[in-house]
Amino acid sequence: MSYAEFPAFDWPAGKRLALSLVINVEEGAEANIADGDKYPEAVDELGIALRKPLRNHANESNYRYGINAGAPRVLDLLEAHGLKATFTACAVALERAPEFTARMVRGGHEACSHGYRWANQYHLDESAERDYIRKAVSLIEKTTGTRPYGWLSRYLTSDNTRRLLAEEGFRYTMDDFSHDRPFWDHTQDKPLVVVPYAIDTNDMKFWSDPAFSPDAWLRYAIDTFDWLYAEGEHAPRMMSLGLHLRIIGRPGRMAALRAFLEHVAARADVWVATRLEIADHFARAVPRGQA
Repeated sequence: MSYAEFPAFDWPAGKRLALSLVINVEEGAEANIADGDKYPEAVDELGIALRKPLRNHANESNYRYGINAGAPRVLDLLEAHGLKATFTACAVALERAPEFTARMVRGGHEACSHGYRWANQYHLDESAERDYIRKAVSLIEKTTGTRPYGWLSRYLTSDNTRRLLAEEGFRYTMDDFSHDRPFWDHTQDKPLVVVPYAIDTNDMKFWSDPAFSPDAWLRYAIDTFDWLYAEGEHAPRMMSLGLHLRIIGRPGRMAALRAFLEHVAARADVWVATRLEIADHFARAVPRGQA
C-alpha cells in the first residue's frame, strides 16, 4: 500500500507525530551454554562469534551490564522527562531481573513480548511456535502482572506467526518495516494491527559498526524526527527509536539519548506513546473494514 491508499486519521489532540521509544530487553535471555544451548550468543560488541560449545564469559558480562548499569540510567532518564516507553522484553530476561522488572512496571511502561528467550522461532512448526508464544505470554504475565499485547520476533518469522499471534490474543505486531504509520494486516481472519518498527534509527549500529559515533546516531535520529514531524502536518506519521539497555546505556552514549529527548521536548505537538497506545488508537480511529 502506498501512503495515498491509506485512510486518513488523526493522532490524539491533533498531535503531528507519534514517537515510540522501544527498549529491547534481551539480557539474560541470549544463547548460553549454561542454559543448554549448542553455542554461546553470537551477537557480541567485539564481533567474536564463537561457533564452539564454549561459554563466552566476557560477552555474558557485556549483557549483564545492560541490567546492572544501563537499565537504571535509561529508566532514570525516562522518569526525568515523564515519558513512557515500550519495553520489548524476552520473558526469561524479565524473570531473571526482578528488580528491573518491578521498576519498569512501577514506571507505567508497556511490556511487549520479544519472545520467550532471545531466540529464533521461524524454524518452528505451527504447534511448537504456538507453544513458544504461549510460554512467553504466561511468563511475562507472571512477572509483570499483565499479559503482553504486542510482539517482536528475533529477526525472522514463519508463515504462521501473525495468524498465531492474532489467535493468541495479541493486538499488534512489530514484525514489519514497511511504513511510518500503523495499518491493518488483512492476511488472516482475526484482526491484527501492524505497528511498524525501524532498523535505521536503532542503536544496534554501535555494535555492528565500531566506528559509529554517538554524534552520528544523534544527528540521524534528529533528522528522522524532523522530517517525519514536517510530514505530519499533512498526514499521520510515527517514528520508532530502538534502544538496548546494554548499548545505549553506556556512559558515552547516554548523552546522545538525552539530547534527542530534549529535542523532542521542544515540540509540544508530539505524542510520545507506547506501541499499545498507538495500536489501540489506530484501531479505534480506523475500523478494520475501512482500512
